[in-house]
Amino acid sequence: MEELPSSTCLNGAGLILQQSVRDIWHPMALVEFKISPPSEHIIVTNPSRPWWQRYQPVSYKLCSRSGNENELRDMITRCNNVGVNVYADVVINHMCGAGGGAGTHSSCGSYFNANTKEFPAVAYSSLDFNDGKCRTGSGNIENYNDVNQVRNCRLVGLLDLALEKDYVRGKVADYMNKLIDIGVAGFRVDACKHMWPGDLSVVYGRLKNLSTRWFPSGSKPFIYQEVIDLGGEPIKASEYTGLGRVTEFKYGAKLGTVIRKWNGEKLSYLSNWGEGWGFMPSGKALAFVDNHDNQRGHGAGGASIVTFWDARLYKMAVGLMLAHPYGVTRVMSSYRWTRNIVNGQDKNDWVGPPSNSDGSTKPVTINADSTCGNGWVCEHRWRQIKNMVIFRNVVNGQSLSNWWSNGGNQVAFGRGSRGFIVINNDNRGLDATLNTGLPGGTYCDVISGQKEGSRCTGKQVQVGGDGRATFKISNSEQDPLIAIHADSKL
Repeated sequence: MEELPSSTCLNGAGLILQQSVRDIWHPMALVEFKISPPSEHIIVTNPSRPWWQRYQPVSYKLCSRSGNENELRDMITRCNNVGVNVYADVVINHMCGAGGGAGTHSSCGSYFNANTKEFPAVAYSSLDFNDGKCRTGSGNIENYNDVNQVRNCRLVGLLDLALEKDYVRGKVADYMNKLIDIGVAGFRVDACKHMWPGDLSVVYGRLKNLSTRWFPSGSKPFIYQEVIDLGGEPIKASEYTGLGRVTEFKYGAKLGTVIRKWNGEKLSYLSNWGEGWGFMPSGKALAFVDNHDNQRGHGAGGASIVTFWDARLYKMAVGLMLAHPYGVTRVMSSYRWTRNIVNGQDKNDWVGPPSNSDGSTKPVTINADSTCGNGWVCEHRWRQIKNMVIFRNVVNGQSLSNWWSNGGNQVAFGRGSRGFIVINNDNRGLDATLNTGLPGGTYCDVISGQKEGSRCTGKQVQVGGDGRATFKISNSEQDPLIAIHADSKL
């Protein structure tokens, strides 16, 4: 699943995404994506319209910087009609920041007063917030080792909703159910660590089944929860795994360290990648290399996180993630911004999506080579990543097999008899004859090219009747990996 800024989807009332579906989305490729929070949010002018204003709701009206409710409905309908599922990022832990002021500076123009905690468009009043239960002097979280603070006080000043109140639970459930009625397939739930699991359980229990217009009768929404658990704090991701999938933030942090070869880490150490590295059970995990927070230094993971800015390393990391059976995987789709790194920190980490002078989001233009323009990165469109999503779907259900390494940073592994990947992150070339587990024949490498009809636009790999093949990857190649699978056989 990819993480796609909703502005990418909504401009042109979904027309751009519709084109995207038709012109590059292989039937076995991306079939679902996540949109940024669709609810009405505060408009911040200092700094000017930062990306994080989307995570400061002022109502549950479906009207954001990406478009209005009609445009959202149109996009979701178009996507569902071609078999592409839409997941919504929902912010239900809090409203806007306590310093948000009073007025109609919101994406729909609804009035709110953060000073008095009045949000009449919901409607929430001061009675619907947790201030009375917070015991810190500032009203904010001051100590992450105090479970009550983390769940009852304000996260970086954001007005913390009293989700134990039936009234608040009802408003949140109504909001999520409206999105289900419109046709979403599920949710990313923001800031779950800051909500009591029992409260979330009640809210999830009130959710409707998915719309039978597009989904089988009785289908439940897919839920994955943002819980940052890198260890060392009393709140554990395992408290939430009974409610739905949970984000495994250790995944990208550890993989980044390995790919960057920091602290003596090597790809060869990944033979027990997954639970063997202290991650949550695969069946509970949402795995990702980077996300909208940590690709710009927010959230969790630190400097090891690999992003599109390091394209060569990034394609290796995402390729490995998509080939490996651990977790449900998510691919990022980003936009560029002008970075200003000072002492290791990006002073421009707040910059929002490519925008016009009036603050409206620029459309996603598609280049001749199917990449994106207008400042959009669209990693999901990169041939190497798009083809590895297909790889993952082709090998689905097959266990990891035929692990090989040179003891350093050259590794290979298969997925049963359905796929095989070889990665060279060493400072020297790779030349090895390996057991792929695949039937004999000629295969098209889906990294350097792809199978188009009966021909291959990239490298070809000859697999013998014994399943063995010789792989050669120079350490100077821009994409130092090769991947073949059952559907890439010529």
